[in-house]
Amino acid sequence: MQKKRGRRVLKIIGWSLVAVLVLGIGGIVAWSQIGVMQAEPEPLAEVRANTEIQIADTDQGIVMTPADGDSELGLVFVPGAKVDPWAYAPILQSLAEEGITVVITRPWLNLAFFDLRGLDSFTSAAPDIEDWGVGGHSLGGVRACQLAADAEALLLLGSYCSTDVSESDLAVLSISGSEDGLSTPEKIDAARDLLPSDAEMVQIEGASHASFGDYGPQAGDGTPTISDDEMHAEVAEIMSAFVTELQRG
Repeated sequence: MQKKRGRRVLKIIGWSLVAVLVLGIGGIVAWSQIGVMQAEPEPLAEVRANTEIQIADTDQGIVMTPADGDSELGLVFVPGAKVDPWAYAPILQSLAEEGITVVITRPWLNLAFFDLRGLDSFTSAAPDIEDWGVGGHSLGGVRACQLAADAEALLLLGSYCSTDVSESDLAVLSISGSEDGLSTPEKIDAARDLLPSDAEMVQIEGASHASFGDYGPQAGDGTPTISDDEMHAEVAEIMSAFVTELQRG
């Protein structure tokens, strides 16, 4: 009798654990799909109308290339948590204008840390390109640092590494914002020692966390004092100088 009761208790416990697991997974999936910050339509329309670049929606992600197809360098870019990947097309289009092929990934469940694919899953969008950099915004930048072992350059937008790449020979550009309420200047500084000593660190005055993408305001962020057009122009100038150095190298 006691054995039967014991088996019954174990079954109840087992099924309870299964139920908790299923509910937990279901909750994470539901949370990842609710409140995704969508790309703002006007900046995206301007990108689509840009005759200097071509845009393709592929299995690997959103691919932006120079209109003439002449590209020798590539960048895989990982979006921030629960941000529409298209929201980064406006701020990254200048790279395509400069001759860089840009692949903006679509992280699993809209969260970069759930996406365990390697860099080659995205570089396969442009197999003729040999030299690749990796970058990301916010949580996407954290994931980019994890993928950087297979890249030659690292671009961080409002982000920082939790992986130590300080002993690597990566060319690193970190662009942050003075008004960022999430990847705050203090957090950027605290993680500085995880980057190579010659990493280029640039802080844009007046930029917030959401200034690095065109998806509207974000909870917990600071208030930007720089316009979107000014932000795009300043980031484009900074990235252009960085790319020029890479091309010389």
